[in-house]
Amino acid sequence: MENNFLWGGALSANQVEGAYLEDGKGLDISDLLTAGTATTKRKITTSVNENEYYPNHKAIDFYHNYKSDIKLMAKMGFKCLRVSINWSRIFPHGDENEPNEQGLKFYHNLFETMKQYNIKPIITLSHFEMPYYLVEKFGGWRNRKCIAFFVKFAKVCLDNFMQYTNYWLTFNEINNQYLVENPLFPYTNSGLIFNANDNKREVMFQAVHNEFVAGSQVVKYAHSLNANLKVGCMVAASPYYANTPNPEDILKAQKLNQYQMFFSDVQVRGKYPNFILKEWQEKGYHIEITDKDLADLNHGCVDYIGFSYYLSSTVSADPNRKRIGSGNAASEDTVVNPYLQKNKWGWTVDPIGLRIWLNQVYDRYQLPLFLVENGLGAEDKLTSDYKIHDPYRINYLKDHIIEMKKAIEIDGVPVIGYLVWGCIDCISFTTGQMSKRYGLIYVDLDDRGKGTLKRYKKDSFDWFKTVIKTNGKKL
Repeated sequence: MENNFLWGGALSANQVEGAYLEDGKGLDISDLLTAGTATTKRKITTSVNENEYYPNHKAIDFYHNYKSDIKLMAKMGFKCLRVSINWSRIFPHGDENEPNEQGLKFYHNLFETMKQYNIKPIITLSHFEMPYYLVEKFGGWRNRKCIAFFVKFAKVCLDNFMQYTNYWLTFNEINNQYLVENPLFPYTNSGLIFNANDNKREVMFQAVHNEFVAGSQVVKYAHSLNANLKVGCMVAASPYYANTPNPEDILKAQKLNQYQMFFSDVQVRGKYPNFILKEWQEKGYHIEITDKDLADLNHGCVDYIGFSYYLSSTVSADPNRKRIGSGNAASEDTVVNPYLQKNKWGWTVDPIGLRIWLNQVYDRYQLPLFLVENGLGAEDKLTSDYKIHDPYRINYLKDHIIEMKKAIEIDGVPVIGYLVWGCIDCISFTTGQMSKRYGLIYVDLDDRGKGTLKRYKKDSFDWFKTVIKTNGKKL
C-alpha cells in the first residue's frame, strides 16, 4: 500500500445536512422523498405533504454539527472525506444567474474546518440533489437546458473550492437509472418523472447523454483551471455472474455487465460503444446528439473512475428459474447465489466480487480507480452504557479491504483510496431509514426523526482508526 493511500469516509449532503430550507436553500429532489422500509418503497411527492414524513429534511443535522463531526472523524485519522455540494444550496432553483452566497459560505466553512484537521475533501457535484424547480419547469435532465445550468453550478464550485482539493466527481452512481422500472433511480439520478406516453429507456438515454455532455464540459473547465485537478466519473459497481456454465447464462451476465460498463465507457473513452448505438437504431430511439456534443465527449474524458461497491448479482437466462432480485437495489433477473450470504435488505455479501470488479475495470480502461463507497447497513443497538458493538461491520469492512489489497498488491491494480460509506449514521438512500445504519459513529435518531442527535463511537470507530494508522497492515 502506498503511503499516500487515501483512507476516509463518504457522505452526501442530502443524507446528512438537514436544514432543508435554511439560508436560502431551495427544494431539491431528495426533499420530496418520503420514508420507506426494507419492504416498502419510498414515495416521490410533487410537493411537501404535511401528512408524510420526509427524513432528509432534518437528516442528522450535519449543517449545524459539522465542526464536532469533523473533529470526530479527525480522531479516527481520516485523510479525506467525500462530501457533495448540494446544487440547491448554491442555485436554489437551478436557473439563477448568481449563486446564493450563504450556500457558498457554508461549504467554505466546512472545507476550512476539514483543512484544520488535514482532511482532504473529495467533492461530488451531483449526488441526488438537483433543484426540484428544474424538474417542475424543464422535466429534469431530459431537457438539454440542464447542461448549461449544471455546468454553471460546477464552475462556481470549482472557482470557489479548487484550493481545497484536487479530487472531484461529477454524477454519483450515474448507472442506477438503467433500472428504469424502479422510479427511485431515474428520479434521483436525473430528476425524471415519467409520463404515460414516455418510452422510459429512450428518455433515460437522452437524460444520460445530457449528463455525459455536462460532465465532459466540467472536465475540460477543471483542466483549464489547473492541470492537477482530477475529475472522475462515479458508478455503482455490481458484477453480474452467470448462474451456470450454460452459454446462455454467460451471455446474459456479459450483456448486463456491458450495460453497466456503458456508463463509464462513454466518460472514459469519449465515445459511445457500438452495442448502444445498435440498440438505439433497432428500437428507433431518437437521442438528440449534436456534433459539438461528440466533440465535448471526446475532449472531456475523466481522469479516474470512482465507484461504490456493496454487492454482486447472479443471473439466469432460464425463464423458469425463480427470480429473487437483490433486495431493494438491483435487477429483476437476479437469482439466488448459494455461495453468498445476504443481509436483511437482501444484499449479497461478496468481498471477492470487489477484487473481480477492480481487475475487470482496470483491464478495460487502464485508469486509476477510487473506491469512494463501501459499507454495511445494519441495525445497531446502543447499550445502556452507550456502547455499540458491531463486529459484523468490522468483519464486512475487513474482508473487503483484504480483497482490495490483493487487487493492489498481487494484481497490480492502482487504487487511489478506500472510503467507508456513511462513516457517520445517515438517512439510507434506498429506504429513507435511520435504522439501516452504516456509520462508524452512531447518531441517536430513529426512523421517525426522534432522538437526541447525540453522537457515539462504535467499536468499528477504533478498529478503523488502527487500519488507517497502520496503512491497512493491521486489520
